[in-house]
Amino acid sequence: MEFIRRANVPTSQTPLRLGILPGSFNPPTIAHLGLLEAARPHVDELLCVIPRAFPHKHFHGATLEQRLEMLLAAGLPAECSIAVSERGLFSEIAEECRVTYAVPLRPVFICGRDAAQRIVEWNYGREGAIEEMLLRFELLVAPRGGHYESPAPLRSSIHRLPVTEDRMHVSSTEVRERLRRGESWEHLVPEALVPTIRSLYPNSGTGYETPK
Repeated sequence: MEFIRRANVPTSQTPLRLGILPGSFNPPTIAHLGLLEAARPHVDELLCVIPRAFPHKHFHGATLEQRLEMLLAAGLPAECSIAVSERGLFSEIAEECRVTYAVPLRPVFICGRDAAQRIVEWNYGREGAIEEMLLRFELLVAPRGGHYESPAPLRSSIHRLPVTEDRMHVSSTEVRERLRRGESWEHLVPEALVPTIRSLYPNSGTGYETPK
């Protein structure tokens, strides 16, 4: 894991509750900021992570360096670090964080209802896989079209993130689609990023290609 920015927060708490928001941030949106602000009271440190490799999808669009520059300029909370991970699965990112931080750590992934549902319902090829994973990290889940109701055996590791849904429907894909169609998009991103996004995404596509 390569840090681009380290938050200046106390590290004496044991274990450190690290709130991790992974994503492509292509571009960062007001939903990303809303998730971080809502999660801040529930963790000791926040961490935005851009994986170099995304599972199950091919990426193109703004470069990694450009997305990192946008994150640095987006007005993230002072308690938020920024890093690049080598892999993209939650379990892989959690392990990278444990190695990098080298302190007792409890990773808490910040995500929406749709992501939590995919993680829990994914076919991992064997029984008990998701239960084992949720012994190594927790999920802090924001509502997107309603709250996520986790299976009873997993509820000790899956928590609701108290946040209003007014910004949670916004996605980076929607911003890119609006840019491509020539529709209004500026209200969906941090105000400071409007000039940068306008220069980086002229006539852009959706940013993802279906694997062939």
